[in-house]
Amino acid sequence: MSIYARCMQTWEHRLCFRATNRVVRPFEWGMEFTGNWPVAASTYRNGHSDEEFLALLNRRAVEDSESFFGYSRPAEFRLEGQRLTFPSPVRTPWEENNTVHAQWFPAPRNGAGGRRAVLILPHWNAPGTAHNGLARGMQKLGISALRMSLPYHDFRMPAELQRADYAVSSNIGRTIDATRQAVIDSRACLDWLETQGFDRLGIVGTSLGSCYAFLATAHDPRIRVNVFNHCSGRFGDVVWTGLSTRHVRATLEQHLDMDRLHDLWAAISPASYIDRFAAREQKSLFLYTVYDTTFLPEFSRQVLERIASAGVDHKQVVLPCGHYTLGEFPFKYLAGYHICSFLKRNL
Repeated sequence: MSIYARCMQTWEHRLCFRATNRVVRPFEWGMEFTGNWPVAASTYRNGHSDEEFLALLNRRAVEDSESFFGYSRPAEFRLEGQRLTFPSPVRTPWEENNTVHAQWFPAPRNGAGGRRAVLILPHWNAPGTAHNGLARGMQKLGISALRMSLPYHDFRMPAELQRADYAVSSNIGRTIDATRQAVIDSRACLDWLETQGFDRLGIVGTSLGSCYAFLATAHDPRIRVNVFNHCSGRFGDVVWTGLSTRHVRATLEQHLDMDRLHDLWAAISPASYIDRFAAREQKSLFLYTVYDTTFLPEFSRQVLERIASAGVDHKQVVLPCGHYTLGEFPFKYLAGYHICSFLKRNL
């Protein structure tokens, strides 16, 4: 290992473990979260165990993903100052999480450029101010930006949490439900943008937000330009091998192995929908890093090989840093340049 690689690895670990409030939570199948999934109403349990039934629901969800990620358009959107709120089409036991919050960064509406807008989906455990700098950068380039708070994050976080543990955890069903909600909430944000006269729509997702953005693009033809800041094909790969999810794996590995986890989270894995994604007319930027300790580079390369094989119109950028260091100087400015220039050129 080179001196540079060792330094990057040390930096990554230091940034990752600044957080000292990670909680190792108990294992739960989360069957109570499946009741509102469209596939559950038409799937009979027939004596299956919780694991078998969840695996079956995942297969049905992938087969009928239009229904699984389908929704009823919210009837009421409220914009007060810079804050957009509306009721999430997905209901959860936590009222805080049932209201979608998004921060609005409108650009001047001049000519055709005034029809361009981008939805920004932040990373896991992002605070309420994260990615606002990126939104302002787009705004200065003449692209309006809407930064959505992810389920169980910042303005939507239940009172008993310090971190967004309910978005990704050792509760299998709740993790699926949170992902489904994030995708549906993202599509509802696009509904609002359409009502404001925007018809050239893009999406930017970072880390967990990148997974959500991929699933949204695969199921919403209105998205014509995508940026995936970190990429991986299978949800379970990241949770099982990532530095930042060791506390989640500590519980999962007492009950499951990686292959079984892949079956249980197939419905929320981008790899399940690459053919759907490839069928959309859109341009995509995939950005990943050489020393990523959360989205391991091998997983990024695997999904990009499949993307290329499927004939997707895309560009890839590889930066010489890691997952956490991408948010540090100078790498965050390099990433910002690639993101903004790609959107400016293609949206």
